[in-house]
Amino acid sequence: MNAKQILILNGPNLNLLGNREESIYGAKSFEEFYVELESKFDTISLNYCQTNYEGELVTQLQNLNHKYDGIVINAGGYTHTSVAIRDAIKSTLTPVIEVHISNLLARETFRHESMLSAVCQGCIFGFGLKGYELALNYFK
Repeated sequence: MNAKQILILNGPNLNLLGNREESIYGAKSFEEFYVELESKFDTISLNYCQTNYEGELVTQLQNLNHKYDGIVINAGGYTHTSVAIRDAIKSTLTPVIEVHISNLLARETFRHESMLSAVCQGCIFGFGLKGYELALNYFK
């Protein structure tokens, strides 16, 4: 049996984890965390992409061509503004889980609405980096 192929797709400013608002996002970089994920989920083939550019997130979603069995996306600030990312998620047949490190509803009002949630298979908010693990467990 082939390992499931899962893409973790992170948006803007997530490259700053470990250096940015540690009270919200923690002290660990995503790269450090990703190494831990690979060891915890050794039966899943993980791929990772982080970009600060909305169009690159859209391109990644459009170029799936059934390459992945699932996508875990944290679109960062684009979560609240991007119809383009929403449309790209909606057009893929690959299941997408939306993850956010913080609880969006406990933050500023403008973060309370996600443009993406309605077109995702599921959503995980507020569990820190553990949210990525929860999403990967869904795909096991």
